[in-house]
Amino acid sequence: MKRLMFTETAIAAVDVTAFSNITGQLLISKVMEAFQREDYVLSRLIPSVSTRMDGEKIPGIERPRDPEKDRADALVVHSAEQYPHLGFGEDYVETPSTTKRGLIIPVTKEAIYFDRTNLILQRAAEAGEVLGSNKERRLVDLAIGATNNFKWKGTAYNTFYTSDDDGPWVNRDDANGLIDWSSIDVAEQMFAEMTDPATGDPILIGGRTLLVPTAKRFTAQRLVAATETRETTNTNTTTVGPNPLAGMGIRMAVSALLYQRLQAALELDADTAKGVWFYGDPAKAFAYMENWPITVLQSPANSEAEFNQDIVVRYKASERGAAAVLQPRAWQQHRAARESSSGSASGSASDSASGLASDFSSRGPPSGSSSGSGNPFSQTSESSGSIPQL
Repeated sequence: MKRLMFTETAIAAVDVTAFSNITGQLLISKVMEAFQREDYVLSRLIPSVSTRMDGEKIPGIERPRDPEKDRADALVVHSAEQYPHLGFGEDYVETPSTTKRGLIIPVTKEAIYFDRTNLILQRAAEAGEVLGSNKERRLVDLAIGATNNFKWKGTAYNTFYTSDDDGPWVNRDDANGLIDWSSIDVAEQMFAEMTDPATGDPILIGGRTLLVPTAKRFTAQRLVAATETRETTNTNTTTVGPNPLAGMGIRMAVSALLYQRLQAALELDADTAKGVWFYGDPAKAFAYMENWPITVLQSPANSEAEFNQDIVVRYKASERGAAAVLQPRAWQQHRAARESSSGSASGSASDSASGLASDFSSRGPPSGSSSGSGNPFSQTSESSGSIPQL
């Protein structure tokens, strides 16, 4: 079968020569099915924000800071003394410039006439799916830190920093594999260390989403849907308790594209990519700044192209937007520690791993979950140089 190549030439079209191996058959008993696409997982987790600007500053106002965090008794007012004055400043995040993407798929009269599969027009009408897949890939790259475009108060930052980076926040742990509830506990303690850069006070993150590659699908399901935990000591004493994660409302998301992009965009080997997972609130951390959504238009009948070239129908798809990091403190990346020969994770949060007893027959998958194919879960290069401080 000849492959259809993308071209910038206006007169190029889907014509009968592209299907010379299948149009001459007298009888077709079965039509080959196309591969089913994975749902756009990250496109559902990350909200689209409508904007009429080509990149913008999202403004805010800092909260007043307690001066006694810096100087003792700064707020003490003695008799007949003047009250101290307290101010606060501006706050803003800059989003990247938006980019228009689009394509046209033209189809000739001959291609339609000799089509024995009855699929040519259907495939041509799927022009928007190309842009949808492109957008999903860019959102995945944003969520994994392959694209770093967070710019706060005029200074650019990476999305993720480890404790060794001496960065303005810590939201990446390279020794915390997803094993049991204690792995989530490590992530929660990391969130507990997050503070407001203006006031120094602890901040609340919001919702919780657990994003994993397909290799961690059932581990993630077990963690969230388990009804109880069991821990056995070296004296064969077993302690049974409720699942510590119950009631947290953790939403699970599984993406095969995530695993693919971890290898392609971050250049991780397959084993390392299988152990990477993400945790936090993607709706707070990211946004897709959208001038206009994916729009598919069909050319009108009796067009000039049809009259001159027998191009019966054309489908045009376009969209304009940009994926943006808005608050990286709300999103974490975790990687599995290197495993020892005994199979236990060395240096991970689960050195004293407790077993999880799952009862999925009596308790189904958690509500609010989403996936790429009906299952109960479903999520540019890093900048170098010195790390700017907040």
